[in-house]
Amino acid sequence: IDQPAAENFIWSAARLVDRHRYARLFADGAAEPVVEALRGYRNPDGGFGHALEPDLRCPSSQPAPTLYALEILGEADAADSELARSARAWIATIAEPDGGIPAVLPGFEGYPHSPWMTPQPGSMLTLALAAVLHDSGITDDDWLRRATDWCWHAIESEQEPRGYWLKYACAFLDAVPDEQRARAAISSLAGRVDPAAILPVGIEGEALRPLDLSPRPHTRSRALVGDARVEAHLDLVESDQQEDGGWMFDWLAWSPAQTTDWRGNVTVRALIWLRDNGRL
Repeated sequence: IDQPAAENFIWSAARLVDRHRYARLFADGAAEPVVEALRGYRNPDGGFGHALEPDLRCPSSQPAPTLYALEILGEADAADSELARSARAWIATIAEPDGGIPAVLPGFEGYPHSPWMTPQPGSMLTLALAAVLHDSGITDDDWLRRATDWCWHAIESEQEPRGYWLKYACAFLDAVPDEQRARAAISSLAGRVDPAAILPVGIEGEALRPLDLSPRPHTRSRALVGDARVEAHLDLVESDQQEDGGWMFDWLAWSPAQTTDWRGNVTVRALIWLRDNGRL
């Protein structure tokens, strides 16, 4: 790939938070600028909104942008920052009694959002949020204990794993401390997933592929997708770099701002995938 062109795209077109992420991950940048860039998206209640999640552009705190913030804070080695602690506290306030997290909270309806943002109790975001907390080494969180039980029940009772549910289940199974139980769950899921590890979702041509399910080598989820399929996906990622140096996403592009916001994110993601898997 052309990394200088990718870097130029990030400096010229990505959001501030993604520029600081790139500097942190690829140019020995500090964590503090990443944290400060996220601070502008935080609300007084500790949750995040304000279109940090490009497909949900309301100002109020919502699960999806709060997940996004926690993922970035973990990536920047800032999982113990005040920003992360307040986000975890906010998650606990919106959790259902069994630990489940709704997909979206009331109040978003009057603001621009993608058509798939619809209210749903006990959503797959529970898997994603529990995964990022486990991955960050959090052990003393009351909500996480309930959510972990919720996730185990969801995974071990699911008969038709598909799409984003499977992506977040893999993230949870990679991060949860109980390795034996996690590997057993991966083996069980493997028998019910397309052998090609390509999962059509959303619009025509949109799909989740091996690196979406297992982005890092030497993780439990690699048993689900296999090294050969990962290598083929890495070839595709390399070939998908655009003329402007960035990458494009395959889900619905429904507004100019949403498209610009996501392109910065997926460009950083592509570079992370390539670096972590020995291509950069």
